Amino acid sequence: MSLTVEIVTTKPYEGQKPGTSGLRKKVKVFTQPNYTENFVQAILEANGAALVGSTLVVGGDGRFYCKEAAELIVRLSAANGVSKLLVGQNGILSTPAVSSLIRHNKALGGIVLTASHNPGGPENDFGIKFNCENGGPAPDAFTNLIYKITTEIKQYKLVRNLQIDITKVGVTLYDIAGKPFTVEVIDSVANYVRHMEEIFDFAKLKDFVSGKATGKPLKMRIDAMNGVTGSYVREIFLNRLGATESSVVHTTPLPDFGGLHPDPNLTYAKDLVDTVAQGDYDIGAAFDGDGDRNMIIGSKAFFVTPSDSLAVIAHYLEAIPYFQKNGVQGFARSMPTASAVDLVGRKLGKEVFEVPTGWKYFGNLMDAGRLCLCGEESFGTGSNHIREKDGIWAVLAWISVMQHTGKGIEDILKQHWSVYGRNYFTRYDYEECASDPCNEMVATMEKTITAPEFVGKSYSSGGKTYKVKKADNFSYTDPVDKSVATKQGLRIVFEDGSRIVVRLSGTGSSGATVRLYIDSYEKENVLGQASVMLKPLIDIALEISQLPKFTGRNAPTVIT
Repeated sequence: MSLTVEIVTTKPYEGQKPGTSGLRKKVKVFTQPNYTENFVQAILEANGAALVGSTLVVGGDGRFYCKEAAELIVRLSAANGVSKLLVGQNGILSTPAVSSLIRHNKALGGIVLTASHNPGGPENDFGIKFNCENGGPAPDAFTNLIYKITTEIKQYKLVRNLQIDITKVGVTLYDIAGKPFTVEVIDSVANYVRHMEEIFDFAKLKDFVSGKATGKPLKMRIDAMNGVTGSYVREIFLNRLGATESSVVHTTPLPDFGGLHPDPNLTYAKDLVDTVAQGDYDIGAAFDGDGDRNMIIGSKAFFVTPSDSLAVIAHYLEAIPYFQKNGVQGFARSMPTASAVDLVGRKLGKEVFEVPTGWKYFGNLMDAGRLCLCGEESFGTGSNHIREKDGIWAVLAWISVMQHTGKGIEDILKQHWSVYGRNYFTRYDYEECASDPCNEMVATMEKTITAPEFVGKSYSSGGKTYKVKKADNFSYTDPVDKSVATKQGLRIVFEDGSRIVVRLSGTGSSGATVRLYIDSYEKENVLGQASVMLKPLIDIALEISQLPKFTGRNAPTVIT
């Protein structure tokens, strides 16, 4: 029987403007009548004529409303002329897995159901973003078009009676107004695991993890934080690499993440940090809700900053077969990320790019063959194997470096700092602040730092003096397509390479999140306590930004 397409009248909702990684709002917002339908219709329409006859990937992090939204997207896609959908079983696919599937299947793109590291559950957050045919997040021009359509939308198309069971793997064929439509519910893990096996030497890593090669098993503590990575973690680390059951925790994806805040940092992954701090593990790792972020800690919870993680992996790319086969191109980091990888790139003679926050800015460089490794200070690391950051990839990269060097994480870092110096780094997050005072703070600070007399000015605190070399509101011109992104964060660069960055985040679901980034470089004094080494520059940053005055906060919500 042929199913019919229904045209449903609707009205625009205000505020459906995608942020850095899609649209994120409270579940109660998304479940308003026609709210999700409007936004998904806008995504589909933004693809234009390419949508008809196309293949799309659909999946998400398993948070509350994920399964229902996935089923709704099936009905909307069927009505809008999509030919085939690849849907993760139960609506579950990690964000890196979506990117991999898009690329392997030459799909038009993918609709990803995630609010990433934001809390889940009926009272918390949900999100939808679109990834393009290269597997990466939609660029600004595309998301601007989505937003424009949401402001003008009058109707959406739906096949209301399409019945779909996304709990079972299999292929279902439909007749939609005389045209074929295929829904393939796929194993959420299989394609991604095969991809990792192509990148890393699993046989060598298995010998290392099991202790066959060293006589001593690698003691791991891998925490999936009840997010989407649980199944991937079990298949890779337990089934493929031979780790013990006790090596992994919180591997069941839950709609509310079991009450955990799935953000892999020292604050929200405290259980992991406390456990590894006891000294029984060689490596600890955690991932966020959708699996693109990671945190790495060594024995006794020795913390690896994301900036250092990126730099170390860059230095040891010969430990990963993928790069031996495909070569090493340039490196890149987001602007707020400490510049540790810049030093590695300079030593290796590679291009290093500084881009705005948002993984989409790396994609063009990768597609142009100029970038093979990149990262963000917000616990994101990845390579050109896909067009998203990839948490599990990063852990496999670190285990490869440990196997290659025969050293523990702390010794690897200390060796690295002895060669390159150390970028002491921290980020202060002030979450859910009132928006108007925050905007006023940024405007006031920008006026201060862009005044002609600001460059050359010196600031002193705690026996340290920093002289301003450059200050601006960061803008970026894409070297590939020449597109321009402006007002990407206030940046003060000092003559010794240290930096202060202030920006308002685009990944929250309510209020304003102020992020203060401190990057203090030391060439010789590389073994100091980070909090002590950073304090002088933190005090200077608070003085220049007047952050406590504008936010009314005496302390950040989260320190990473």
